[in-house]
Amino acid sequence: MPPPPPLPAAVQSGAAIGAFFDVDNTLVPGVAIEVRFFAYLLKHRVIGGREILESVRLLARSRHLLSLHPLREQKPYLVGKRPEVIEPMAKWFIRSRVCPRLSPDGLAAMDRHRRAGHHLVLVTGSPDFLIAPLADFLGVNDVLAARPQCKDGFFTGHLITPLPYGDGKRRLLEGFAGEHNLDLTQSYAYGDSPGDIEALRLVGHPLVVNPIRGMARIARRRGWPVTRWN
Repeated sequence: MPPPPPLPAAVQSGAAIGAFFDVDNTLVPGVAIEVRFFAYLLKHRVIGGREILESVRLLARSRHLLSLHPLREQKPYLVGKRPEVIEPMAKWFIRSRVCPRLSPDGLAAMDRHRRAGHHLVLVTGSPDFLIAPLADFLGVNDVLAARPQCKDGFFTGHLITPLPYGDGKRRLLEGFAGEHNLDLTQSYAYGDSPGDIEALRLVGHPLVVNPIRGMARIARRRGWPVTRWN
């Protein structure tokens, strides 16, 4: 297969080009990073039965059966935990367990954008304490991730809005593009799920990667290209 064509390096308007990358199941194929980190904390007894029970209760109260969406909006496992305990564990977990699993195809795409002078951004619903060390490893300066709320030195389990999911992603991308003079009509976005639709709609060059939860059908309907990153 021939290599992909080079990406455009400039926009006639003088604005920059952005490249917005989802993380879970896009740059890092497979199970979401936060789910694996939850299991890691459980193994090391940082969390236990109480946190599992509170997570189950949160899901049981949801109107949407079989949906994990409530856990995108609240983080019961973080309640009462100190950032100075969680963040070093997150950094070690990302470097040792996640970075080796990065998709070579995703890394190649990032490299093409970097060589073209595009503005790289990670956009994800995963907590920022997981994404910051990943961004550091990738050499990406800008992250739009979930921001856990703290009070009196402890995580509350709540997130600061807007959440980087669905319409929240759109709002964050629009705000970021305005602050950094990015031309969204010439920019790129990569995502795998319905939570990325609003971000993909916003740019001139959307690409659906490793589609899940009906995203392949949605891409066909909208005329968006689909690819697989190993």
